[in-house]
Amino acid sequence: MRREELVEYLDRLLEPGNFRDYCPNGLQVEGCTTIRRVVTGVTASQALLDAAVASGADTIIVHHGYFWKGEDGRVTGIRKQRLQTLLGNDINLLAYHLPLDAHPQLGNNAQLASKMGWLTEGRFGEQDIAWSGRLVEACSTSELAQSLEKLLGRKPLLIAGGDRPILRIGWCSGGAQGYFEQAIALGLDAYISGEISEQTVHLARESGVAYLACGHHATERFGAQALAAYLAENCGLDCQFIDIENPV
Repeated sequence: MRREELVEYLDRLLEPGNFRDYCPNGLQVEGCTTIRRVVTGVTASQALLDAAVASGADTIIVHHGYFWKGEDGRVTGIRKQRLQTLLGNDINLLAYHLPLDAHPQLGNNAQLASKMGWLTEGRFGEQDIAWSGRLVEACSTSELAQSLEKLLGRKPLLIAGGDRPILRIGWCSGGAQGYFEQAIALGLDAYISGEISEQTVHLARESGVAYLACGHHATERFGAQALAAYLAENCGLDCQFIDIENPV
C-alpha cells in the first residue's frame, strides 16, 4: 500500500477535519513510500519506536504523537532522538488524537463501552468527546470498580460519592476529568475517565456522583488495538499493536 493511500484512507475513516485538536492529525513524520508492516500504539515514545524498529515496521500509528500546541518546537534532546530514530529508519509516523477517542466503532470510548457491555445513549462534553449510557443492570460502585479492574488490569481510584446504585454512567478516556461537572448535571450515577484532579474529589463527595479514575494509558489502549485489527482485515496490511507499559 502506498503511504498516500493509507493517509487518505485513515482520513476518511477517522475524519480528523471534524475536530479542533491540540496537535496535527494524520501524517506527522514522513518515511518510506510503500507500507508493508504497521505498528500501532498509544504514545510515540522512544520505547515504542525502538519496538517498531525491532519488528521491522515501516509505519507507526499512535494516539499521542508529536507537535502539541504550546510545546517547545526545538529539535533537541528527547525530541531529536525520537525524530532521529524515525528518519534514520525511514519510518512513517501517523497520529490521531481526538479522532481516535471519538470514532463510533474504533474509538477509545466506543471500544471501552463494547468491552464492558455498556449501553450507549448519547454524547456530551467539548466536541461531544464524552459518552453517556447505562449498565445492563444496576450495581454498586465497588462492583463497577472491580469489573473495570478486571478489564484494564489496573485498580481504579474510586471516589464513591455516595452509596446509591449505579445505572446511568458517563465515560471519556484519557485526561477528561474536566467533563465531570457536565456528567453531574446530566444526572448520571457515575463517571469514568483516565485521570483525576484535586477538585474532582470534592465534586464527587458533594454531588453524590461516583468518580472512577482508571488510568490515562489504560483507557486509551483499545482504540489503537482496534485500528490495527481493522487495517489488517480491510487493507491486508501486516499490523501489530504494541503495548508499552505505563502505570498512569
